[in-house]
Amino acid sequence: MSHLLLILVIIVGALVLLGLALYLLFPRKYESARSVAESYDDWTDDGILEFYWGEHIHLGHYGSPPRRKDFRQAKADFVHEMVRWAGLDRLPPGTTVLDVGCGIGGSSRMLARDYGFHVTGITISPEQVRRARELTPADLNVQFQVDDALALSFPDASFDVVWSIEAGPHMPDKQQFAKELLRVLKPGGILVVADWNQRDDRQHPLNLWERLIMRQLLDQWAHPAFASIEGFAEALAATGLVAGEVITADWTQETLPSWLDSIWQGIVRPEGLIRFGLPGLVKSLREVPTFLLMRLAFGMGLCRFGMFRAVRAEVPAVSLDPASQVNC
Repeated sequence: MSHLLLILVIIVGALVLLGLALYLLFPRKYESARSVAESYDDWTDDGILEFYWGEHIHLGHYGSPPRRKDFRQAKADFVHEMVRWAGLDRLPPGTTVLDVGCGIGGSSRMLARDYGFHVTGITISPEQVRRARELTPADLNVQFQVDDALALSFPDASFDVVWSIEAGPHMPDKQQFAKELLRVLKPGGILVVADWNQRDDRQHPLNLWERLIMRQLLDQWAHPAFASIEGFAEALAATGLVAGEVITADWTQETLPSWLDSIWQGIVRPEGLIRFGLPGLVKSLREVPTFLLMRLAFGMGLCRFGMFRAVRAEVPAVSLDPASQVNC
């Protein structure tokens, strides 16, 4: 019996070391929009992320103060909390919504099913679009397409609401991202964004240890940079397309349990090992250091979970849609 236990410990230790080696030797750095698309294509193709995270590839909301909650239910609760925080629950059925960075469409489907909105979900990943369409019932008023959030294909003032969850860290140009989100919003329409953010280093510069942590967080999940809550609010205001002030909130504590819950799913759902086998186990173990670093970064205040709400001002005299510009 002791020999079997020793063998098991050795096997587990070897797998952990293999996962750590893959983590350190083969980072998934941001190179271009294509590297982001390929990363999401890969995560969608193998099905591991969907198996453990469900249809919502974003963090959950555990209440204030946080309480124990089912991992997947917390993700659905996040969508409802975001709707209420932004005041979207007061909008009528038929409201048009653009879901920027829609993943495999979990939020888009909820917005259509539970609130009667007409939703268009966009992602840079063709495989996510394919999977989102597979998961969406034909009677839901939802459509999905491949699109680039830094150069949206829609005309100015196309939507009543623009919605985005955790897409910003993949954007190399935060100012252009802010402009595009507001450009396609109708006058008086609502923009609501939820994002991972870094502490504002203009007020409190990062030390060497913090810079090393941030470098790993950027390099492992194809992120060029995190904005600060203050910085992205300023970017939205700088577009000149916001009526009044940009409203922000910090949901770090409400979402913090998600990181350890992500790891816990691999323990309480061992059927994943049967479904995905040894390659799936190794690939899952490879993500554990990033989850732990995320928990550390958000827990110590290096990172924050930012919420943003803005109302679109009147349409400017000159169109902001590059496609509508005519070179003289």
